[in-house]
Amino acid sequence: MKLFAHSPNVRTMLLVLTLLLTASALTVTGEVLLKVGINHVTERVGAFSLDPRILWATFTDWRIVLGFVLVFGGAIFWLGVISRVDLSFAYPLLALNYVIILIPSRLLLNESISWMRLVGALIIVIGVIVITWGSGKS
Repeated sequence: MKLFAHSPNVRTMLLVLTLLLTASALTVTGEVLLKVGINHVTERVGAFSLDPRILWATFTDWRIVLGFVLVFGGAIFWLGVISRVDLSFAYPLLALNYVIILIPSRLLLNESISWMRLVGALIIVIGVIVITWGSGKS
């Protein structure tokens, strides 16, 4: 199985890495904004539901709108990634978002991060290393 659809070179690998990091940064930032926005809406009108009043408050909150825009922007960059590498290689790299999100969750959202979550994050990182390390082999 080839990692790259076209002949691999350093330039292509750097481009894929740049696209992936951009997709992750936009997605993680968007998810944090979604959480901040829904926390604000929940304080004002209650937890998310299909109640028209809550839907209106949710989808008119600027943080939620911007969060969706950023997540969508991440998806655009993701298309750049999967157009250049095998999906079976690229998709597991998205798991790094679970690791990255721990930082703003702790620093911006004041969430507690347990040792079990940290161990889980380490397992994810090890898994990504195994997948990428073995990617050139069939």
